[in-house]
Amino acid sequence: MKVEIDGLTIEYAEAGSGAPVLLLHGWGSSHAVYRGVMEVLADRCRLVAPDFPGCGGSDTMKEPWTLEDYCDFVLKFMQATGLSDPILIGHSHGGRVAMRMAAAGMVSPPKMVLLDAAGLIPKKSVKQRLRAKSFKMIKRVLTLPGIRRHSGGLLEKARRHYGSADYNAAPEVLRKTLVSLVNTDLRDQIGAISCPTLLIWGEKDTATPLADAKIIESLIPDCGLCVLEGAGHFAFCEQPGRAYAILRSFLP
Repeated sequence: MKVEIDGLTIEYAEAGSGAPVLLLHGWGSSHAVYRGVMEVLADRCRLVAPDFPGCGGSDTMKEPWTLEDYCDFVLKFMQATGLSDPILIGHSHGGRVAMRMAAAGMVSPPKMVLLDAAGLIPKKSVKQRLRAKSFKMIKRVLTLPGIRRHSGGLLEKARRHYGSADYNAAPEVLRKTLVSLVNTDLRDQIGAISCPTLLIWGEKDTATPLADAKIIESLIPDCGLCVLEGAGHFAFCEQPGRAYAILRSFLP
């Protein structure tokens, strides 16, 4: 299914009927990651899952976005698809958007599920800090007047060497968007989330570590954490049987 939001064609999936549920996927993913979740909840919920701009079958935005732009997009998508204060389910970046919206009162979800959610700026290891410092120094040199024109693509090579896989795989507009997102920390905001919130997290998640989940659990007043042992950043996909049983017990 498709809908137009601010001139962008947005692809989305919909299934079931009943309590409205909005599913927000992670960075570089698509609504397809929720196929199993939608199948097991379709008997009791109306599930709607968009592809964020630049992901799946949706158009890419023309300019870099901030977290606030994503929140604005979700509000417009909800209006276009007739969703009013749905239950929110968010994986990774989708969880970051869900937390920001709920904390700021942009929506009033009756419940929220965060799956290995992003939104906290992690402490960098010594190695990570050195890599970041090295890239900044190289960038500073290669962008000096008189050197830029003769750099011969060296800056792009440095980006590929020092950047993450997500960063390197993205076009420039999404690279700048990703930089903005990963430098946004929500820990001072999420204590304002008032709805019952369930965290489902992979024990071995290295992208958004389990330590993040414990911080989020401690900050949201009505919050519980379910840890899937041995699972990583896509824990709900790696152990679907357990994840789906937990979801069915929490959702109407």
